[in-house]
Amino acid sequence: MEFLVNIQIDWPHDMDPEKKESVSEAERHRAADLAAAGHLVRMWRVPGRTENWGLWQAADPTELHAIISSLPVWPWMRVTVHALADHPVDPAGTTP
Repeated sequence: MEFLVNIQIDWPHDMDPEKKESVSEAERHRAADLAAAGHLVRMWRVPGRTENWGLWQAADPTELHAIISSLPVWPWMRVTVHALADHPVDPAGTTP
């Protein structure tokens, strides 16, 4: 199942810069693992913001929640999820 996910990061203004860097580095490693496992398919940055849109794959919404909440930045994230369904005019031709 595919999901379009918007993630906004709300870092605390008084966060220790070393902790922020450590969490950010752990986030990059975790994202790479999730991409290798086929869960993180695509990711786009929103210019000028600590925000992104991603195409994610999971068996169902419960698995997606487990995946997203496993990210090191989870405590500082605001997440919006849109489940995606096949469309008959999709140029990728995923529907008959």
